[in-house]
Order: sequence, then structure tokens, then C-alpha cells
Amino acid sequence: MDTDIKLHETDTFPLPHADLESLGIRKSQIDRLVALIERHIAEGRYPGCQIALARHGKLGLFKSFGNAMTEPAPRAAADDTLWLLYSNTKVVTAVALWALAERGLFSFSDRIADHVPEFKKNAKGNITVLQTITHQAGFPNAVVGPDAWADHKRLREVVCDFPLEWSPGSKVHYHGLTAHWTLGVLIEAVTGRDFRDVIRETVTEPLGLSRELYVGLPEEAFGRAADMHEPKSVGGGFQPSADANSAAWRKGGAPGGAGYGTARAMAALYQMMLQGGELNGTRLISPRMLQYAIRNHTGDRIDEFMGMPMHRGLGPHLRGTTENVRGLGAIASPRAFGHGGVGTSYCWGDPDSGVSFAYITNNRIPDPWHSKRLDQVANLVHSAIL
Repeated sequence: MDTDIKLHETDTFPLPHADLESLGIRKSQIDRLVALIERHIAEGRYPGCQIALARHGKLGLFKSFGNAMTEPAPRAAADDTLWLLYSNTKVVTAVALWALAERGLFSFSDRIADHVPEFKKNAKGNITVLQTITHQAGFPNAVVGPDAWADHKRLREVVCDFPLEWSPGSKVHYHGLTAHWTLGVLIEAVTGRDFRDVIRETVTEPLGLSRELYVGLPEEAFGRAADMHEPKSVGGGFQPSADANSAAWRKGGAPGGAGYGTARAMAALYQMMLQGGELNGTRLISPRMLQYAIRNHTGDRIDEFMGMPMHRGLGPHLRGTTENVRGLGAIASPRAFGHGGVGTSYCWGDPDSGVSFAYITNNRIPDPWHSKRLDQVANLVHSAIL
């Protein structure tokens, strides 16, 4: 079952609806995209999906497919379903950091230890905020256990105890969760507030997305959350993921991987970036801060975890001109930028066309199929842009 866009008189979503043709989007290519997703679901690749496409401040496509849950009984995905964003969360956290830096609370050239003095333990004293957010900090394999997800005094202790694995700045190596747990601690150090509250008050509420984008999912919203799934170890098919669907994970709001949202909320967040830091009359970030943040800070250096250059910005990464790059589509503009969620999703914006797009599914599928389908999905959208 799928649902088309439904915007009611009471809907205060910050992007007004417009038809695809009026936005200069070739509908035949979007029809191919819809058919591809429907085929994936029919083949049992993932239970459900949601996509959204926006351009020039208007929402041209918002569509839900399949099931949000499979057990104990199937529940159809709906427009208000909230999807686990995995590492798309990193961009939401990054936007909060851009805003805090712009207010003068810290600089990206600062050392983390300038604001969290205990972080200097284990030879980490010279690691900068920029090195941390661009995955050059040197502690990609550290672990933050469930005991620290809600206990932020404990979180600060764990982060400060991270062991250093290599010299900061000497490598680009994706820090799956550790960099952004560190940045969460930084947010709390410079504001004196829970990082989840800061992200809500700094990003989602001002943009009118507070019911559709969460870092730290409140219990009252659990009923709208899609279950995450994972492939069965034997026999094919998929099953709900106990860890990813736990109340502790949802509420903990890991700033690098536990956000929840709708596809249209992510498309709107990227529209804010494409429109110079403003959405629906609300300015969140200055154009100069955006130019600094969405810049290739790592050149064509190989990300040793990804096995390819990732052209890291301060949150999103960029397409660049290398042969390929994960998730953004081979034919994307070199200036296109975005981020993905492990095995599930990708969201991006294209400054050359003004298009933002979000594709979110609820089964964590490994490579090579995952990366291949991301390229197909993104390229169908890029080729629809006139």
C-alpha cells in the first residue's frame, strides 16, 4: 500500500505543495523511481519506504510505500510515519553545531579540550572540532555503551576516556558514532543543556519540523515509528531488529545515528541549506556559515572505511569529481551534498538545481546491493531534473 501527498488545511508543514511539472521535474523518470521501489518491496528487499522531493522551497513529491511494521501484524507506512534515520542524523546534529558556532559559543578550529578539559586524556588534547566532524579525529572504534545513552554525566566520562588509535588529522576514516557522541558532549559543554533539547530548540522547532524530525524520540511518538529490520541469518527475508527498535535507542538519540523523521522533513532541512540558510521565512544559518560548512575539507583523500574519497564537509559530504562517491549518484552535480543511513537511506541537496531529495527504508541491507540501489535511485532523480 502506498499513499500520495496529503496536505490538509491544518497542515503547517513549511513547504507548500506544487506539482512536479511546475517544478521542472520530468514525471516519467519519477514514475520509473516509484516502479523501482514498488519492485523492491514486491521482491522482499525491504518492508517499507518513504520518499520526498522538493525544489525552490516547494514540495513536489511525498510518497509512502509498503509497511512500517511487520510483526506482530503488518502496519502500513503512512505520511506521519517516523523512520530511523541512522547516520542521516549526523546532518541534523551538524546544523545545530553550525548555529551554535555562528552564535560565538565555539569555533570549528577550537580544540574539543578547550571546552571539555578532560577530553585531553589519552593524548587527545589537540583534536579540533573540525577534525572530529570530518572523521579525522583518530578514535573511530571506541564504544559508548547503553549505560551512557541517557546518563550524560556518564557519557562525558566515556567520551573523555576514548583511546586514540592514530594521530589526529593523519587519516580520513569514518567514525560511525564516536565523533558525534563527542560533539554531543561538546554541545552540552558550551550550552549547559541536554544536546537533544538543544537540537530541538535550535533546529527542528524554528524550522517547523518538531513533529517530523527528532533526535531523541519521546515515548508519545513511539506509535508513529517504523520498525527497523535486518536480513535473517538463514533462509532469506528480514526480521525486526531488537537493538534498533529498543526504547533505550529511540529515546537516547545518539547524535550520529538515532534520529527519527519523515522523508519530507529531511527534504525540507536540505531546502533550508539550498536557500542560503532560510526556510519559509525563518533564517537559521547565515550564507557564509553554510559556505564554510558545505565545503570539501578533506579533498580527494581516501576515507579508509568507505574505500573511496568522500569529500567531507562539516556534516554532509560532497559529490566532487572523483569517479564515484557513495550515495549521491554517479551523475550528480559535483556540488551536490548529502549523507546516508547505514544500509537503508540517503538524503541530499543539489545547489545547481535547487532540488532536495530523501529516500528512507526500514531494512538494513549490506553492500554491494545497498550501494547499487542508492546509485540507481539518485540517478533517476538527477535525470528527472530539467
